[in-house]
Amino acid sequence: MSQQQPLLNLIEDLTGDLNDPRILWQIAAIVLCAAIGFGMARLLKKRFGRQEVQSGVLGFGVESFGRVMAPLMVVGLLAIARLVLLKYRFHVNWIDVAQPIFGSLVVIRFTFYLIRRVFARNGRTISPGMLAFEKVFQLLVWLAFVLYVTGMWVDVFDVMEGTKLPIGKYKVSIADILQASASVIVLLMLALWAGAALEEWLMKMQGGMHTNLRVVVSRTARAVLILVAVLMSLSLVGIDLTVLSVFGGALGVGLGLGLQKIASNYVSGFVILLDRSLTIGDMITVDKYSGRVTQINTRYTVLQSLDGMESIVPNEMLVSGAVQNSSLSNSNVNISTKVSVAYDTDVDFVIQLLTDAALTVERVLKDKPPSVNLTSFGADGLDLTVSFWIADPENGRGGVTSDVNRAIWRALKENHISVPFPQREMRILGPVPTPLTGQESTTVPKE
Repeated sequence: MSQQQPLLNLIEDLTGDLNDPRILWQIAAIVLCAAIGFGMARLLKKRFGRQEVQSGVLGFGVESFGRVMAPLMVVGLLAIARLVLLKYRFHVNWIDVAQPIFGSLVVIRFTFYLIRRVFARNGRTISPGMLAFEKVFQLLVWLAFVLYVTGMWVDVFDVMEGTKLPIGKYKVSIADILQASASVIVLLMLALWAGAALEEWLMKMQGGMHTNLRVVVSRTARAVLILVAVLMSLSLVGIDLTVLSVFGGALGVGLGLGLQKIASNYVSGFVILLDRSLTIGDMITVDKYSGRVTQINTRYTVLQSLDGMESIVPNEMLVSGAVQNSSLSNSNVNISTKVSVAYDTDVDFVIQLLTDAALTVERVLKDKPPSVNLTSFGADGLDLTVSFWIADPENGRGGVTSDVNRAIWRALKENHISVPFPQREMRILGPVPTPLTGQESTTVPKE
């Protein structure tokens, strides 16, 4: 009966206000506060949400605050309206219910923002598991709101505080377990969000700092934030931090025995970032993998080939093995193609013709003109090699080679220069077989 009494009192207060004409003041206050809160939030979002402001320091963090700005402003305005109505001796029971409603909306929106910001960045879609977690969390928040409004929260908390669960040699209450879990989750989520926000801000910062150094700073800052969050969580839970010395010794033994590759990849990742041998956007070839570097993580590097296939290469391979980097000091790459012409062709004229044809292709560099060399005297004609330079290997080599070959073919056709093809002469020694002396036939002669 004690748990039902607060709910009955709340229902009685709310229904009692319905019979009071002054309830219109409460309704007007709630509607007005909601309209002002959402209206001001929309205006501020338009004002500070522009692209030129977001790229500066003033706009940093506007997106995160914009998620909760509207309901948070409504909660503040309702608190002011409640004080004003109490001063003039009005009832505020409906406002007392509206405040936790908008407060719950603040918690839900901000939590969803943190989850999606941390786990669904860079165009990734949120996983079904995280969507299920969002629904469960939303249900728990609204359940806590119902318990708070009905006054049953104290009784439920007392029940959880009195229920002890045996964990080893100790007994811990359900309330302590929930509080410890909530503190750990909240601190870790805040650390991950702060690390993601810092990384995004560093990568968008113009000039001053090398790309690799930005990645190193962001990765180091995220690791430090996570470490601080874990230590603070352990302190809040009540775990003695001296036990970490035992854990550190076990971790050292584990690294020495079974985690050598993982540790080597992490160390190699920082070596790559610090010595700047690779940067995001480079075209590299390592072992049988080639493509453009799209991500440099602490454990692996992602290569995206020209056909869209992504390869995850451990960082140890990039440090201990040979790597071909076509854009380390400069991005100029030399490409060659071969063509044959007839023996009666003017060699000097065709060399100039092929050079001019290659220069007509847009991607071929003009400051480093193509070169044509007579490489060999082939069985059917003169073999020539056309070499040219490009400055954008990330766009592929097959396309520009095809364009150069098409330009060469057009130039040869326009100047009536023949391209020889293999011709073979067959001689039959001795008497001619009888079937071959008669009329030509396409059928196989019978034996």
